[in-house]
Amino acid sequence: MREQSTDETALVAAARRGDPAARDRLVSAYLPLVYNVVGRALNGHADVDDVVQDTLLRALSGLDGLRDPARFRAWLVAIAMNQVRRRWSVAQRRPLPLDTAADGPAQGDFAELAILRLGLSGQRREVAEATRWLDPADRQVLSLWWLEAAGELTRGDVATALGLSRAHTGVRVQRVKGQLDVCRQVVRALGARDECAALGALTEEWDGAPGPLWRKRIARHVRGCGRCGRSAADLLPVDGLLAGTGLVAVPLSLHSAPFAGHGTA
Repeated sequence: MREQSTDETALVAAARRGDPAARDRLVSAYLPLVYNVVGRALNGHADVDDVVQDTLLRALSGLDGLRDPARFRAWLVAIAMNQVRRRWSVAQRRPLPLDTAADGPAQGDFAELAILRLGLSGQRREVAEATRWLDPADRQVLSLWWLEAAGELTRGDVATALGLSRAHTGVRVQRVKGQLDVCRQVVRALGARDECAALGALTEEWDGAPGPLWRKRIARHVRGCGRCGRSAADLLPVDGLLAGTGLVAVPLSLHSAPFAGHGTA
């Protein structure tokens, strides 16, 4: 599991003292982590860049309130999740759903970005595709646990970001892993639906967009269909699939964002 190093803690301490170079290095060091947390939680929505920038600017401006520099990573991820939840709250009052891609297909959702930029294939690719089928609240937990499984966060970091005890965090993570496995079965079945006439008939009116209603319908079919059930029988434990997957590269638009000079005393 990823622990904050002594050098990183020293960097945080220097940034707290107002060292401009340390602040710049701090942003560069943690931008990929924040981007991956927010990007996966919001499923690559057009607001991802804004939320990432807001998170880092809030962190820079709030460094004086961080009592223990060694806790910076957990504190930063907690800020990111608060910003994600705030953005979802605002989105629920919008006329358009948050999952609507405002900037067209060129950017793609985060699952597609992960597949392309990390070169995911086989069951790892299916896991990424399955995340599209999760409910927003589950996707937020998944965004943290994914990075824990990949070695970028500790369970303590995840618990802090969720505002839960370690025990309660474990319960939440297990629930999301179970739901993700259901979504993996859905993805596997859809990939072979030409071989199942019943599934083909069931999804004839489906528009191709992942959603809770169709997830339930397809999952119910998989449970009752011997052919589709057998197709998902070889799914590997997701923990092992995510180990060492790495971070999705940060887009150039964020590398050029104006973080420097903000939040300084």
